[in-house]
Amino acid sequence: MDALEDARARAARIKLMAFDVDGVLSDGSLYYTDEGVEIKAFNSVDGLGINLLQKAGIELAIITGRNAPCVEKRAKHLHIGHLYQGVEDKLAALRDILRKSGLLAEEAGYMGDDIIDLRVMAACGFSAAPADSRDLIKRRARWVSRYPGGRGAVREVCEFILEAQGRLNSILAAYLPEPSE
Repeated sequence: MDALEDARARAARIKLMAFDVDGVLSDGSLYYTDEGVEIKAFNSVDGLGINLLQKAGIELAIITGRNAPCVEKRAKHLHIGHLYQGVEDKLAALRDILRKSGLLAEEAGYMGDDIIDLRVMAACGFSAAPADSRDLIKRRARWVSRYPGGRGAVREVCEFILEAQGRLNSILAAYLPEPSE
């Protein structure tokens, strides 16, 4: 089995997909207002990808080492069920989510972009990385997006998972116009 077939087989089993924030859900830039409030830019294309996974019944999580109110607002807006911020041990956070969800590590996926993500990526059944991730991360990820973090990588992995599960076309059908009679 080649690497892409292996990634598809692993993505087909996903019941939970977790994401890092900086460099994955955002482009990794950190912006601060004059008052010291951290802000980030999130991509609406990626948000719709997350929504597509939700329509398929896949649980979602954010596991990030930083702590920012804007991430909490984004998670709430996207109805992401598991939000772990300020996490030093991302693997422990994943294990907590799996325990609460009654899922196995083989049923979980994680998308990360830097060395802090390696342990959690290795523990999951499926791992992914944006195109602009560190080289070490791209070598260890099961699947690498063609798009950079915060610029469509999340959407692409969401569609990859749904396609691997044979559900992408049926979920996209709700957005397509009715065929002419």
